[in-house]
Amino acid sequence: MKKRLLPAILLMACLYGHAQDAKMNAFVANLMAKMTLDEKIGQLNLVTPGGAVTGSVVSQGVDENIRKGAVGGLFGITGPEKVRKAQEIAVNNSRLHIPLIFGLDVIHGHRTIFPIPLGLSCSWDTALIRKSASIAATEATADGLNWAFSPMVDIARDARWGRISEGSGEDPFLGAQIAKAMVQGYQGKDYSSAHNVMACVKHFALYGAAEAGRDYNTVDMGRVKMYEYYLPPYKAAVDAGVGSVMSSFNEIDGVPATGNKWLLTDLLRKQWGFKGFVVSDYTSISEMINHGIGDLQTVSARALSAGLDMDMVAEGFLSTTKKSLAEGKVTQKQIDDACRRILEAKYALGLFTDPYRYMDDTRPAKEILTADTRAAARGIAAHSLVLLKNDQQTLPLQKTGTIALVGPLADSRRNMLGTWSVSGDYTKSVSLLEGIKNVAGSNVNIVYAKGANIADDSMLVKRANALGVEIETDAKSPAELINEAVAAAAKADVIVAALGEAADMTGEASSRSDINIPESQENLLKALVQTGKPVVLVLFNGRPLTLTWEDKHVPAILDAWFAGTEAGNAIADVLFGSYNPSGKITASFPRNVGQIPVYYNHKNTGRPFHGEDFAKFKSDYLDVPNEPLYPFGYGLSYTSFSYGEVKLNKTALKGNETLTATIIVTNTGKYAGEETVQLYISDPVASLTRAVEDLKGFKKVYLQPGESKEVVFTITTNELKFYNSNLQYDWEAGQFFVRIGSNSRDVKSAEVLWSK
Repeated sequence: MKKRLLPAILLMACLYGHAQDAKMNAFVANLMAKMTLDEKIGQLNLVTPGGAVTGSVVSQGVDENIRKGAVGGLFGITGPEKVRKAQEIAVNNSRLHIPLIFGLDVIHGHRTIFPIPLGLSCSWDTALIRKSASIAATEATADGLNWAFSPMVDIARDARWGRISEGSGEDPFLGAQIAKAMVQGYQGKDYSSAHNVMACVKHFALYGAAEAGRDYNTVDMGRVKMYEYYLPPYKAAVDAGVGSVMSSFNEIDGVPATGNKWLLTDLLRKQWGFKGFVVSDYTSISEMINHGIGDLQTVSARALSAGLDMDMVAEGFLSTTKKSLAEGKVTQKQIDDACRRILEAKYALGLFTDPYRYMDDTRPAKEILTADTRAAARGIAAHSLVLLKNDQQTLPLQKTGTIALVGPLADSRRNMLGTWSVSGDYTKSVSLLEGIKNVAGSNVNIVYAKGANIADDSMLVKRANALGVEIETDAKSPAELINEAVAAAAKADVIVAALGEAADMTGEASSRSDINIPESQENLLKALVQTGKPVVLVLFNGRPLTLTWEDKHVPAILDAWFAGTEAGNAIADVLFGSYNPSGKITASFPRNVGQIPVYYNHKNTGRPFHGEDFAKFKSDYLDVPNEPLYPFGYGLSYTSFSYGEVKLNKTALKGNETLTATIIVTNTGKYAGEETVQLYISDPVASLTRAVEDLKGFKKVYLQPGESKEVVFTITTNELKFYNSNLQYDWEAGQFFVRIGSNSRDVKSAEVLWSK
């Protein structure tokens, strides 16, 4: 009965979907038949009156353009009342009453801020990540929004790049899983609920490979590398049904992404079947002029012809498209296609049925920054923290004695939220000092000292403070601040040093050529270590930092990233053992900037280097090892886990047979804890050179002390596939190694032969 029922249900769902599509198509076609050319072009225009501004241009005459039907969407305003006023202009005063779509950069939470995306990815928990996006969608829609410029899924292998903080690190497999989870969290099953937003995957494409790690810079990459390692997360978002795509600032094969027909039409629409609309990044249409493509009319025509549908802020479409049509530089069909896609998105969001469905004045008080959302943020933040070092079980801390809490980030609410928290209120965040007081209890005496400025470099301070004062320069001299910290440390049993970057030392337009902890804080940390007291470094950062000295001299290092609204409480939960850290890094930590780019899934050379000892005429350095300080997938726990040997159900397979790989993982320590078991596959001989290994699966297990569990991975030929020189995604027969372990370096291995 069940076997007969399922196809019937699927058939009914398909018929319903087709009926809905037909209804939408008829509505949009009828509306477009009434629209003038100017009104169609107006739908392609996305503007901002201010707010989330990431460029030198702010839209002018916004209200008047809305009345004229010359605006399709708006971003930069929040709140049901403000959004309603703008929507009323469109619905009541424009000729055809077409509603606006309202967007914003909802990156890692809206009002309740979660850890930065790089931190979130370190949880390796797609269910929690999906939950964070779902909460963000609820808060955003309660604030009048229906479109989120997220997720950012750019693969990044260069820690100098500021926007590495916004993505999920260096791996395409994990990045793809997270991209899918974020889209599902934002959009839900569909847009029928007014608690869901339309997601916008960005930045399409390859933006994370900007040369020299410098923002907005060029990208130069071959197609095989592109398909194998950089495109999968975007493809996963498209397969998950993402409603919109944002083009990137960089060029691809000499053509800026915003005007790249191969990228936006041939790949995105024809190969991947994307049906939504494509929006430019902030003024990226007009920025093609600086790339050397032509004047505003030329670049606007090129973008429209390439498959771009909506122009963010540049207003090149609005001011030049009519002329370009008359001169034959664009076609009526190209204008109509772009307009139709935007109207379809508005239809799917239910805006034609109720333009005000996202503007319920009663929702903010009930759904924004609630006790429940804060509790969720606290738990999710705790899962994102990564224990990098813990000699002699320095952590967890005891809830007795005296703690010296030292550092410029110890009592800073503002810097807890991290970059791209445009709607977050840092006054509502929890500092580390507050969190430790909340969690430690009355038997712990806390002695606080600032100890140093975040930075003493005046140029760095000025640039980092461009969006507000995040680096405050103390009236006391650096020596006085350090002396106060050392005096505080003398009274304590243990020192907790809260050091790292200010929030906007990472993110957009925040690339750094030196990714050490700033010198002012390094001097403080060295003075604290010299006291002989045990030191716990709590690191605030939006990128992997170079921590060679810290790793050698500091007993315990906890990477807190920027953990969001509940940062202080979550970090304290981990410091005192209320939660046993389980995070694993998703971007390799270089020993110094000279190693960059450094990533786990590199290729061998003809003269590969194996081992720590120097060997002349090998691919290595004179001054440092090849390997990163902390490898991809690395992260410690307060307990310890042992891995048995990898066992395969077969060692020789053929065709579409299935391989089962199992391993026994045992908690050999004293604390219950979670472990992320990682599966890597190596293909040592192929028609194209392959990476030394690639992540192909992961599972989280929770184990009590002494408990063992068998972790099982099912492997098919899908996990063996790669892009060949013809860009065909296929597998080749041969020898493979199945590697399972706690990170990309520490794995157990088994060999298998797979024939066609």
